[in-house]
Amino acid sequence: MLSLALLLTGCQSGFVWEKVPIDSHRTGVTAPTASNIDEALGVVDTLTGVYTAPNGKVFTDGSTPQVAALLIGAQPAMAEVKEIIGSSQKFMRAHAPESELSNMIVDLLRSETSRLVKRPVDFAITNFGGIRVEMPEGDVTLDDIRSMLPFNNKLVYLELPGEELLSIANQLASKKMQCISGARIVVNEHKLESFEIGGKPINPKKTYGVATVDFLLDGGDSLYVARGARKLIQTDLLIGKAMEEYVRKLTAEGKAIDYSTDGRVVVK
Repeated sequence: MLSLALLLTGCQSGFVWEKVPIDSHRTGVTAPTASNIDEALGVVDTLTGVYTAPNGKVFTDGSTPQVAALLIGAQPAMAEVKEIIGSSQKFMRAHAPESELSNMIVDLLRSETSRLVKRPVDFAITNFGGIRVEMPEGDVTLDDIRSMLPFNNKLVYLELPGEELLSIANQLASKKMQCISGARIVVNEHKLESFEIGGKPINPKKTYGVATVDFLLDGGDSLYVARGARKLIQTDLLIGKAMEEYVRKLTAEGKAIDYSTDGRVVVK
């Protein structure tokens, strides 16, 4: 659950921080779509400046009516991104060592890269830091997807020797796990215990097809995925656009968004 830190004053020791859940318990405000602005955000009387929140609470003084007016006034310009493009069966949040949302995104990265370059992809990796917000339960707007994957990170295909992938896996084990697909990693006390690709132990002498995003090629999130690459093909498809197209495809097929974990990363 998201939370907002509020600064409180008036105590002898100085300042005190308090976390207040952002769950609409104070005003009833929720994220709007293009067609439910009044219901989701409330109404500001243009004559009196009084703000009536969705739960009926009335605000006449302070900054709340002004902020509400600005937020409501901005909604027409945001109508395009408020389009409902899909539906999710459950709330999903990206977190290490693996999660439903991160698995879905990195699996999509792997399959879409393979489709675009017309080559098999054995392994895919992207970073948790590139997934900025959660997948909501119920209606999913274009804004949800663009906020989830806001960076202009393009899908990239590489051919890497197994010894380079093994080096990456050791880094993930010792420092920070990232989102992976096509593999199973077992970590024991920050050391790599096992690393399988396609159900088989990594072969340092074999060349593997790898999918990632261009941000991680040369230092992004301390990863250098392109190091030792024998071939590199950068596509023009952004990972956020790939996710948008995937959600629209599911909707066209009458399916809701849903995913699961599968034990691809085990931390002992």
